[in-house]
Amino acid sequence: MFRVFWICFLLLFFEFQTIAHAKIVQTNKPYTYGSMENDLHLLKAKYKENVEIRVIGYTHFGRKVSAVKLGKGEKSVLLVGAHHGREWITSMLLMKMLETYSADYQKDLSQILNEVSIWFVPMLNPDGVTIQQNNIREFPPDQQNRIMFMNEGWDHFIRWKANGLGIDLNRQYPADWEALTDGPNVPSYQFYKGKSPFEAEEVIALSNFVKEIKPLIAVSYHSAGREIYWKYKNGENFKRDRRIAKRIAKITGYKLGKPPKEAVGGGFTDWFITTYHRPALTIEISYLVGDRHPPLCVFKEEWKRNKNVGLVIAEEAKY
Repeated sequence: MFRVFWICFLLLFFEFQTIAHAKIVQTNKPYTYGSMENDLHLLKAKYKENVEIRVIGYTHFGRKVSAVKLGKGEKSVLLVGAHHGREWITSMLLMKMLETYSADYQKDLSQILNEVSIWFVPMLNPDGVTIQQNNIREFPPDQQNRIMFMNEGWDHFIRWKANGLGIDLNRQYPADWEALTDGPNVPSYQFYKGKSPFEAEEVIALSNFVKEIKPLIAVSYHSAGREIYWKYKNGENFKRDRRIAKRIAKITGYKLGKPPKEAVGGGFTDWFITTYHRPALTIEISYLVGDRHPPLCVFKEEWKRNKNVGLVIAEEAKY
């Protein structure tokens, strides 16, 4: 009897140890809005005062747009994921980055994070992510019908980029917004720029947040193409911004993008560069996959390429 009790005790002990040291952010299944909200709760409980979570806004359908601060530095940088519904792998990437840096904060990273805080907005477009993952029943019945119409009658949503109202969030910023003429004129699963810039609730939330925290560098993660865009009317800051982009290209192995001369803006980093005259990068992870989300099998490679990006960006902001 004692032997059985001792074996059971050991099993429970080792199970507890496994749970205590388990990774919170799981990368072997699609990353949902619910997964992110749960992981944020667990990370806050585990890392306490080192992690600050704020709700910076809500989507039209009531989902939170959350921002997470890691570090105590007065200076800050900002990393944003999932402007587009089908790009939820970028949310997974930023959440794994947040967890990894949080775990190493006191041991290895306190010097830099006590000077420069990293703000994460892991999932700017939770409505779009929810639709893309075929969970439209989580929307009101009348909106489900509108979503089907915006999706051109397709009964799956693998292509979905827009928010819950059919607005492409990365075409919502007032950097040559008027010149965006290649998209639909009505709400759609992709490319509809809206009736005016700063129309979408998610974009309003992010732009107001940027005005508040004034990050020295901003990064917007997208998929796909393994490419980095940094050049948009950089003016006298061209050499500085190119140097930072080259550094990130070197550690990720991604190429520097060369937008055509006739390229127009509307994107988050276009707006950030021209408004604040500070560096901003759009980082496209994964190989090209077409109108869908990248497969989960690519995550291991993309994490290897990007795991130090947040720290390098913070280091650049020190000077």
